[in-house]
Amino acid sequence: MITVVDYGMGNLRSVEKGFERFGFEVKVSDNPNDIKHTDKLVLPGVGAFKDAMIGLQKRGLIEPIIDFVRRGKPFLGICLGLQLLFSRSCEDGEHMGLDIIPGKVIRFDFSGRQTNEKLKIPHMGWNQIDIVRQDNPLLKNVPCNSYMYFVHSYYVCPEDKNVVATETEYGVRFTSMIWHKNIFATQFHPEKSQKYGLAILENFGNL
Repeated sequence: MITVVDYGMGNLRSVEKGFERFGFEVKVSDNPNDIKHTDKLVLPGVGAFKDAMIGLQKRGLIEPIIDFVRRGKPFLGICLGLQLLFSRSCEDGEHMGLDIIPGKVIRFDFSGRQTNEKLKIPHMGWNQIDIVRQDNPLLKNVPCNSYMYFVHSYYVCPEDKNVVATETEYGVRFTSMIWHKNIFATQFHPEKSQKYGLAILENFGNL
């Protein structure tokens, strides 16, 4: 069973459908007991960091998520679900995250760049991933420099660079995927990234 966490933010159906196409059993739920007893957990999301943390808190989901990760079971964060893993975010003030991965979330800032290239915020559309850790099981059959779909104005800065699984260039070289033991998380949307993004979902389901 793969449980997709519903905390009121994001198109959960597209993530659910991504797994279902490979025959995996999927449930979308905001029930703490479902999180406690599932085999694999997915934390997706789009929107504001602060609102997401409030949504998790109101539903009593923070402790069950942290406990699930500590038990060493497979976890996948997607987009905002990646950022929520970190200690804090600088989006609209400073807000505490789940603090599972030490580090912070900061905004793209191109104000001091001396270039003719006009980079818009949010970073939206297709961009390439540079695979940093070749042994990542979620990147099986995913070539380096594959294109993935991004929509974000903020990016993560992990304190431990060993958790960086892929990086992407957009004005700066930023972390686009992390991997630490049982924790996997992407800044891009694998469910919207066609062949290679869906391969990541399949690989996660097969862990």
